Amino acid sequence: MADKETSWRYAEEFVVEPEAISTARQHSLELGIEAISPAMGAQLALLAAASTSHSILEIGTGAGVSGLWLFRGAPLAVLTSIDIEFEHQQAARTAFAEADVPANRIRLITGTALDVLPRMNDGAYDLIFIDADAESLLDYVEHGLRIARRGGIVVVAHALWRGRVADPAARDETVADYRALLATISESSAVIASLSAAGDGLLQLVKLSD
Repeated sequence: MADKETSWRYAEEFVVEPEAISTARQHSLELGIEAISPAMGAQLALLAAASTSHSILEIGTGAGVSGLWLFRGAPLAVLTSIDIEFEHQQAARTAFAEADVPANRIRLITGTALDVLPRMNDGAYDLIFIDADAESLLDYVEHGLRIARRGGIVVVAHALWRGRVADPAARDETVADYRALLATISESSAVIASLSAAGDGLLQLVKLSD
């Protein structure tokens, strides 16, 4: 176990964040937002680049850390990001501007994701990143797979929830929500799924058909 912990820490520290992302991370801390880890961000950037994403949807804007990582992998993409907190989105807008992301590549929607997602078109996005409340995870993923194109990617942050999902003794509601999602995905033939230990878990899904 110690070797795995050492390897995980080494992988996290391997990533060197650009200054703009480090600044956004500091703003996240000041706002009380738990931003994705550097290793998780690097994985997002890799997925965005490898999938040649042009249209990205993010559920959970935060202060812009994950959005900046997505733009690092797909600098020409258009990012639509949903968050219920206007103040957080204003911080993200500032982070994008300071990183020289063109304003026409950003669409910030302030509102509840479950109110916004049903209005989005099927197959409209190349990559969907979900970093939001655990109790609605199954709904978010269902909508994500609907609005992803065939071959598109849906990514869920914190899928191992601070190491607690793998702990049989952990039985709180958040852990139960993540376990329910993972159990459902493991039985699905509609996706190819991979669970990475980056950060506190990154669930990655590829949509196989419409």
